[in-house]
Amino acid sequence: MSAESQPRPEHPAIARFRSEHTLRGGTGEIVSLPASVHTAALAAEALGCEVGAIANSLLFDAEGSPVLILTSGGHRVDVEATAARIGVPALRRATPDFVKQHTGQVIGGVSPFAHPEPVPTYLDPWLRQYDVVWAAAGHPAAVYSTTYPELQRMTGATEVEVA
Repeated sequence: MSAESQPRPEHPAIARFRSEHTLRGGTGEIVSLPASVHTAALAAEALGCEVGAIANSLLFDAEGSPVLILTSGGHRVDVEATAARIGVPALRRATPDFVKQHTGQVIGGVSPFAHPEPVPTYLDPWLRQYDVVWAAAGHPAAVYSTTYPELQRMTGATEVEVA
């Protein structure tokens, strides 16, 4: 077998996610996407789904504490309203270092779980309308399929309106 035809080893971040996904009883498929798919709209196009079915994992900095919001790709998070709803003084966009420190993953690949320590997680109920939801699988080029009930069960997330 030539070097070109040998399968490449799975990225360690995806392998860690896969292990945690299995441990939590995940039923969805993990899919690798082209590296050029770096927005919810591009991921939706590549997957053949609506952009709203993409669950963006957005980590925010709440005065030094991480807060993860899983929102529909069709929504923008109203940080002031959402902070008030979840009872924190403010939500600020997290820096890349803050994201890496609290999730072990990089921006664009943050999965809803499989972080070094538990992160308070909130789920946009707008995702409920989709039979299949796609979320990051620990790497910017990997996603996995799930359902709203499974995503909520696997993350322990609290529903919150984010728009």
